[in-house]
Amino acid sequence: MSATTVTDTAAAAGRRTTRPSAVAYAGLDLRRQLRDKVAMFFTVALPAFLFFVFGMGDDEAYGSANVAMYVMVSMAAYGAVTATATVAGVAATEQTMGWGRQVALTPLSSVAFVAIKTAVAMLVAAVPVALIYVIGAATGSSGNAVDWLASAGIVWLGSALFAVYGLAVCLVFKGDNTAGIASGLIVILSFLGNVFTPMDGVVLDIGRLTPLYGYAGLARYPISEGHLPADAGHDPVWLLLANVGVWTAIFTGVAVWGLRRRRERV
Repeated sequence: MSATTVTDTAAAAGRRTTRPSAVAYAGLDLRRQLRDKVAMFFTVALPAFLFFVFGMGDDEAYGSANVAMYVMVSMAAYGAVTATATVAGVAATEQTMGWGRQVALTPLSSVAFVAIKTAVAMLVAAVPVALIYVIGAATGSSGNAVDWLASAGIVWLGSALFAVYGLAVCLVFKGDNTAGIASGLIVILSFLGNVFTPMDGVVLDIGRLTPLYGYAGLARYPISEGHLPADAGHDPVWLLLANVGVWTAIFTGVAVWGLRRRRERV
């Protein structure tokens, strides 16, 4: 058998094994994420608990829904962004701690690796969203079909922004705990972003500049149409979209800069 034939055979085998390897890796990574009890507590159990405490069963009208649904959407958003930030942060840490060199020895390409991590992050984010919406439906959250479907879609898809955030934080800072730091900062950003408790005055003005504000506002927009609780004001949709767009650009730029800096050091 000639050298060319051997090479062609190896290449064909590599192409045949790429898809199963990608699927197998995605399955293993998803199971690993779901088995992480500490991460799943903060991603799933904590937002559900906060919903029980602050909003469950509150029938007071709010926009086209009620207060219970307003809080439900907020807590689902918090759980979703915690999930995507954590999973993406772990992926960035794996790359910088040497796991990337191990993956490079497999048929899995860099593009496939990123795609798998993104898919896993979004699948994990779907868990708290689904759980909290089920709890809300069973405990008195009410709204029309558009409220339910649109808010759930925005919560889930919009959480991808915080996958970029997780990558940015973990590529810029060193250490095994950077993914935990990234998810921990989500708590502070949630307070500033009007997710946990309604704000007004100067604090609200500051909060409008923070990353979670636009995302959470868009998720609740089908219910509130931008009107804030306690007559604190009104957010036009362009303001919320601008917030998300600006922070997406910032996080992407920081992530790219952090990746380039790490490669230069290597």
